[in-house]
Amino acid sequence: MFSKKIEFIPKIENLLLDNSFNEHYKQYLVANYTFYFDRFFILLYTYFMRELIVEPKYNGKKLNNFLLDSFDGLCLNVLYKTLRKKDIRVNDIKVSENVTLHTNDRVKVFLLDEQLFKNATTLIDIVYEDENIIVVNKPCGIEVVGEHSLTYYLKQFYEKKNADENTSLEITSNNSFSNFKEPIFIEPCHRLDRNTTGLTLFAKNEQALSILLEKFKNREIEKIYRATVYGIPTQKEQLLNAYLFKDHKKSIVYISNVPKKGYVKIATYYKVLETNVKEHTSVLEVNLLTGKTHQIRAHLAYIGHPIIGDRKVW
Repeated sequence: MFSKKIEFIPKIENLLLDNSFNEHYKQYLVANYTFYFDRFFILLYTYFMRELIVEPKYNGKKLNNFLLDSFDGLCLNVLYKTLRKKDIRVNDIKVSENVTLHTNDRVKVFLLDEQLFKNATTLIDIVYEDENIIVVNKPCGIEVVGEHSLTYYLKQFYEKKNADENTSLEITSNNSFSNFKEPIFIEPCHRLDRNTTGLTLFAKNEQALSILLEKFKNREIEKIYRATVYGIPTQKEQLLNAYLFKDHKKSIVYISNVPKKGYVKIATYYKVLETNVKEHTSVLEVNLLTGKTHQIRAHLAYIGHPIIGDRKVW
């Protein structure tokens, strides 16, 4: 496991001296980004990370008990080893002991799902299904596609389900016996970021996939997001317009309030649902009128209200 990380002080002087850059977000950078990980090492270090929020019933309880209750496949030997390697963080501080937890503490665990869950298909939370589609409540900390992704575990779940329902042997035309196994078709119709939770739509056949992809492309399906952000917007609701450029080499996007070469127009609508004056945070309902890479994260950060926990600089 990637228990070592490389830290360095970034050169953000030019960014902070840029008069066109939002003043509130400059203050946020200074307060929260004194140190950065190199982007490559962030990707490696957090690839197998899961984050939990301590509920009131665990207030005053020990870390070990909390984690053993949260992950049914986690054993004490693995837990002790993880603590020794400091691959567990509480409120972003590495811990090596069985510390006492408090309500709303954030616990991050850097382990593979196979070490945390008896059966990784326990991640599957199906909220709707028919003969054409599956709607799954995607958990935080998992990609929609790729190795050990939501799609991967969903296919595993249905393969096991089909196998359990088909325990008898089928007789083939030449009177020999073989296990009958239908191929599993389950493909996502859209994606959510790894650390985003929410409903994810999957197609169960090629025809459904084709129809749904077309509907997403034509914006016939509406997606509504909720985000907890730093700060309290002055306007309770607003339609934001700007221009976005994606740098494929650096895997980062840039926002501008004026048209520039290579930039595309974006529109993001938000409405304030809740505010917390004490913590200086807000919960927003966000609707994308255009759908570009990292649009919500980048656009909200640009106006001085970055999403809580988003460590990327836009």
